[in-house]
Amino acid sequence: MKIFYTDGACSGNPGPGGWGTIMVIDNKIQRKWGGFEENTTNNRMELTAVIEALKLLEPNEAALVYTDSQYVKKGITEWLRNWKTRDWKTAAKKPVKNQDLWRLLDSLNHPGIRWHYVAGHSGNRFNDECDRIATGFIKTRIPWSIIQ
Repeated sequence: MKIFYTDGACSGNPGPGGWGTIMVIDNKIQRKWGGFEENTTNNRMELTAVIEALKLLEPNEAALVYTDSQYVKKGITEWLRNWKTRDWKTAAKKPVKNQDLWRLLDSLNHPGIRWHYVAGHSGNRFNDECDRIATGFIKTRIPWSIIQ
């Protein structure tokens, strides 16, 4: 089973942003990749990292996804259903922010994907590596690249 760790970062919010994703199989990093956007938000980078991970899955392929973003974790597991019921409005009747990315993530999500929260900067080696990738892309400003 593929396991993904994802992270997004932003220098200023909004500002230049980066995202990083790692695919782990049998506790070994199989692939690392990430990207950069000139003017974005941290939440958009967190969503982009997850979306880029799920693009590697075959239809209905099972996976574990670890994110250090409560916004992503709660959004995909709790809030999304209600947003769709309310025609992409929040409980306060405001349009859902980052709707373009949420719709794309929703189209890639399926019941075989299990979502997990991991605290950021807590010593998890895979999450820490994702953070290094995301912040590295902010520094290098490379649009998208496979690292390994």
